[in-house]
Amino acid sequence: MHQSKMSREFQREGGRPSARRQWRRIASVLMILLLPGLLGAWKTISGDTIDGRHVERIQDGKTTKNEILLLFGDPQDIDRTSDGVIYRYKSFKDAPAMPYRPENREINPQSDQLYVIDPNKQIKKAPLKTEGKILKSTLFIRFKPDGQTVMSHEYKEY
Repeated sequence: MHQSKMSREFQREGGRPSARRQWRRIASVLMILLLPGLLGAWKTISGDTIDGRHVERIQDGKTTKNEILLLFGDPQDIDRTSDGVIYRYKSFKDAPAMPYRPENREINPQSDQLYVIDPNKQIKKAPLKTEGKILKSTLFIRFKPDGQTVMSHEYKEY
């Protein structure tokens, strides 16, 4: 009986089972902290940042800036005007695949050259590829001059 009491004290003071419990606690806390960030990043990367159900919750004159940031995250563009601040959100979807025709295939300039010559005979960097994504929807939110309350909003799906 005396040895079992000593073995319990040894485990509580830093034996192997205690270290495992600490590691599990640390791992679970890290997972809890990192999961929302990863989910938010996925939403931004996929371009699916505007949810129609969230747009329906916006009430002009009542909804606050903090509620907008919670629903949609940081805007892609912010304009500051004399009338107030305007947040712009854009959502994208994949473009439909076009039929493959090898006879019409052209290599994009950025694929084989670092610099290209524009029509004015100026050397400039090659443009980045923008194919593959098309605009799905936009949301413009205008805030009152105090900058804390929604004055109006406009949502369009394409």
